[in-house]
Amino acid sequence: MDTVATGLFLTAAIGLLGSPGPAIAALLAVGRARGFAGGLRYFLGLQLGLAMAAGITTAGLFSLLAAFPSALRLMTILATVYLIYLAWKIASSPVGATPRNGAHASPAMGFVLGLTNPKAYLAFASLLASYTLIKDSAQGDAFTKWILLIAVMIVVDIIWLYVGAFLHGLALSPTRERVLNVALGLTVLIAAGLAFV
Repeated sequence: MDTVATGLFLTAAIGLLGSPGPAIAALLAVGRARGFAGGLRYFLGLQLGLAMAAGITTAGLFSLLAAFPSALRLMTILATVYLIYLAWKIASSPVGATPRNGAHASPAMGFVLGLTNPKAYLAFASLLASYTLIKDSAQGDAFTKWILLIAVMIVVDIIWLYVGAFLHGLALSPTRERVLNVALGLTVLIAAGLAFV
């Protein structure tokens, strides 16, 4: 294994997978609404969806999806509709009492977002096409990159969930809490817009 290429690959993966996008905006919002422990189930669903998306990309099926624009378009529509719903739920959530339940924080919705997020597929495709980590085995190289991508996703996403949970613990006035809810909702919408243009 080429250690320099691995270091460069990990640096690029942290930059791409740790930068704000729909999944990270959703983790911030869920952490804010439900706290760290309450957001873990959503986090696990999201990680499973992202791991499957990374596996699909690693297996080369992203090329197949790209060959059928209608499949990619359907994925984009599903993810966008969910993110608009999530943004509305966040922005309109009641102030003064943090909601403990809600479909927007279910593991299934996290899984759907992870699996249908076109930004994630593009990030995975660009990372997988980058540095060669194992020169004598294309399969070993692809598998190693997939494992490293999952490890990076878990670390950066748990950090973002923790940041959301930190916001959950702040004692804010109702006005400031409303402003924060609306700002998080707008963040989700902006992240969705940037990811799908």
